[in-house]
Amino acid sequence: MNKFIAKGNLTRDPELSTAGGAKLCKFGLAVQRSYPTKTKEGEVNTDFFNVVCWRAIAENCAKYLKKGKPVIVSGSIQISQYTSNDGTKRQSVDIVADEVEFLGTKGDTTDSPQYYGSDTPKDDHKVVDQLKNVTVESDDLPF
Repeated sequence: MNKFIAKGNLTRDPELSTAGGAKLCKFGLAVQRSYPTKTKEGEVNTDFFNVVCWRAIAENCAKYLKKGKPVIVSGSIQISQYTSNDGTKRQSVDIVADEVEFLGTKGDTTDSPQYYGSDTPKDDHKVVDQLKNVTVESDDLPF
């Protein structure tokens, strides 16, 4: 299983482009380590990741996120090898996001969704309204 989940802040504005006919968005993510909390110099230990989003997730990240915004990213780790212009072999580690949850206060953005993933219901507020009217008897429960 290859699963990555992290909470952090964007280190740069998202960059939207097209690859193979699909929308692609890239941004950096800074994630503070939970241990040890500070270096000898008093700085917080932080890891930096490159995040890649595709299609609708890419469009939403490019539209609503900017440098410094907090997010939770869920996805998988992808390692690629390539040869640089000077002939050296290099390795790239990217997080390919399946889900991105936008964090922060409601006033941070006026119309941004709080969550966006590949399986997000488009009319989730309608589903919640419908569930308010559902009555379940305890005899109907399977447990």
